[in-house]
Amino acid sequence: LLREELRLLRARLYGRKSEKYTDSSSYVNKSLFDMPEPEEEPSDKIKVSAHTKKKPGRRPLPDDLPREEIVHDIPEEEKVCECGARLVRIGEEVSEQLEIVPSKIKVIRHIRPKYACKRCEGSESEGPSVKIAPPEPQIISKSIATSSLLAYILVCKFVYGLPFYRVERYFSSHGIEISRSLMCQWAMKVALACKILLNLLKEELLKGPYINMDETVIQVLNEPERSPNTKSYMWLFGRAGPERPILLYEYHPTRSSRVPHEFLKDYQGAVQTDGYQGYDFLDLKEEVRHIGCFAHVRRKFMDVKKSIGKSKRASSADMALSYIHKLYRIEKDTKSMSSSEKYEIRQRESKPILESFKKWLDKRSNQVPPKSLLGKAIFYTLNQWPRLTGYIEDGTYSIDNNFAENAIRPFVIGRKNWLFAGTPEGARASASLYSLVETAKANGLEPYSYLKYIFEKLPHAKTLKEYKALLP
Repeated sequence: LLREELRLLRARLYGRKSEKYTDSSSYVNKSLFDMPEPEEEPSDKIKVSAHTKKKPGRRPLPDDLPREEIVHDIPEEEKVCECGARLVRIGEEVSEQLEIVPSKIKVIRHIRPKYACKRCEGSESEGPSVKIAPPEPQIISKSIATSSLLAYILVCKFVYGLPFYRVERYFSSHGIEISRSLMCQWAMKVALACKILLNLLKEELLKGPYINMDETVIQVLNEPERSPNTKSYMWLFGRAGPERPILLYEYHPTRSSRVPHEFLKDYQGAVQTDGYQGYDFLDLKEEVRHIGCFAHVRRKFMDVKKSIGKSKRASSADMALSYIHKLYRIEKDTKSMSSSEKYEIRQRESKPILESFKKWLDKRSNQVPPKSLLGKAIFYTLNQWPRLTGYIEDGTYSIDNNFAENAIRPFVIGRKNWLFAGTPEGARASASLYSLVETAKANGLEPYSYLKYIFEKLPHAKTLKEYKALLP
């Protein structure tokens, strides 16, 4: 066991991080004297599948970028041939370079003229003596921040992972003093103003038939009655699919099962998670179909393969990975199909593979030490089996929970830069803003343009229809 752990740690430190499986059974387990079966109808013709080859060289610059043309022409006196005839233009050579113009910063002055009646000056009148246009509604009232400035600051942190102190340096280099504490205040005020959009997103998510869930740690320094080193958690609730995907982040100081229990209080549908025991309560809810994740199973057998090396038990890991590889191959081939077509193929092709895999697991479970890495991988798979086979029941379900894991990755990358949240209010604001940004990205929207748009329109929205129109 110690040797296995040592090999696994070395593999994690120095080995490949990829979980891509290479089927080695084709050349390891076959006999040297096995001959391929002859073809039924020998033919002299050889079929070659069509293929495309990329043209070498740099990719062309996008057509939608504005162009500025600079003509480099020869002098007029050189446009005459030695024979005396004038040269005729027969074509041109065009080359393109990309130029970057630094950010343009300007001040917008809002001028509201005042009007008064000279005749009524000094006299008592019922109406107002001075008239002035009302101020334009803003997402943060009485602030110097425009919608574009707020969108720029928030995109810097929640899309590109820049801490506010780096954004502060950027503005300082242009002679503008915007402190990081002020940016934090703006972020929390914006998140509070967008609360109604987050509530609508949650309602929309709970209406769907299928939810993915995951969680990751976050450090909050000033949590009441808690040490700054205590782990808190950012939870993700998502809806996959090509049409209107939703990614909803929520901050909670605990990893307790009461968080998903409260979120899914009245939900009816399918929920896909990893094997964390905090999700076990979903198996007891009749109105919920709990689905597992084959990516976690594959990861455990990949760890076995890395830790064992070339011993006999490596063939068992290869056998398990070959079953999983076949299941994923079917998913890859049916990726562009409809949900009904996926369901039929899964029932016809994936179900027999799962049944064969289950028989192999039951047999091997009596032959390996339970505390070895192989034993842990096998018993984890058997314990998760009712959840793992749930994806074949509907074509809309996924074989793994990678949608949620990939969706939470931008938050993890940002966390490596800004490290922690100062207060629980700041962590909740971050969750709200990540929800808007990542849902916009999932729906094919550019985050800066989307945030700028809703910051301009949100103060004018009054009805539920107007608020729903602002959803990403």
